[in-house]
Amino acid sequence: MNRRESNNMEYKLNSSQLREYAPVLKAGDRVVLSGTVYTARDAAHKRIVASIEKGEKLPFELKDAAVYYAGPTPAPEGLAVGACGPTTSGRMDVFAPLLLDNGLAAMIGKGERNKEVCDSIIKNKAVYLCAIGGAGALASKCIKKCEVIAYDDLGCESVKRLLFEDFPLTVAIDCSGGNVFEH
Repeated sequence: MNRRESNNMEYKLNSSQLREYAPVLKAGDRVVLSGTVYTARDAAHKRIVASIEKGEKLPFELKDAAVYYAGPTPAPEGLAVGACGPTTSGRMDVFAPLLLDNGLAAMIGKGERNKEVCDSIIKNKAVYLCAIGGAGALASKCIKKCEVIAYDDLGCESVKRLLFEDFPLTVAIDCSGGNVFEH
């Protein structure tokens, strides 16, 4: 299950284990993730936050969930999705602390996060994972199922429930304050 190479570990986890493992995961560790993950980008985040503020039902249970900042393209023959690479996470920074405060366990994207998000990750014992940017076609091979569950009018940015199988990620910001973006 775990392999030490230099100072980093590799974990093969199910998305349902992310909350449990968050205190163990350290910046730089590799995670091979399987299980349910939800997509949400800017427009979907704006709607989710509005629903939280109004006390409305959310498109998925935030408690212990993982959100992938991605907008999969339509699926070609034989695949669950088309290209499904990460989008720049910083665009969700304004929304992330509220989602973390409401139980979100993990965020998946690319790039740095602001101080408020980093502080919220620590406070909520969550984790930020990075996917490889520019490899959306390759990433799609690790997604076995895709179902639109909310905001269909947003097209590729609708909220989708994905089934990951051995999706390669790197722990970028851990709940102890470790951050691969800091030197």
